[in-house]
Amino acid sequence: MGEEELKARYVRWIDELWNGPADPERLAAVAGTLVTGDFVGHWPGRVVEGPDGIAALIAETKGMFSALSFEIEVPPFAEGEFVAARWTGRGLSATGATRFFGNDILRARDGRFAEYWVASATV
Repeated sequence: MGEEELKARYVRWIDELWNGPADPERLAAVAGTLVTGDFVGHWPGRVVEGPDGIAALIAETKGMFSALSFEIEVPPFAEGEFVAARWTGRGLSATGATRFFGNDILRARDGRFAEYWVASATV
């Protein structure tokens, strides 16, 4: 996968997955087009595996907020099999409006993402 393809796939990662459907089954279908079957996602203190694992985590996240949306803040840049970018998320929780940001690094294999590292924090 070329660097421009990696960047485009990252935009799909945000637009179609994180800003995509809330239903876990529909999320898993989208995830299946973006991540490998042996995908591993690394969060501080948590690891998820496979398309179903990332779909469940995103559905869980969407369940904690209403009006949740993500926007790419620093456009993706790619080199070799890696792509990285910075995003901002916004949503409404039980305590009110919440804004958070994060930095993503993803590794691609065979046209899909195989591994993911994220660091995020609330503002």
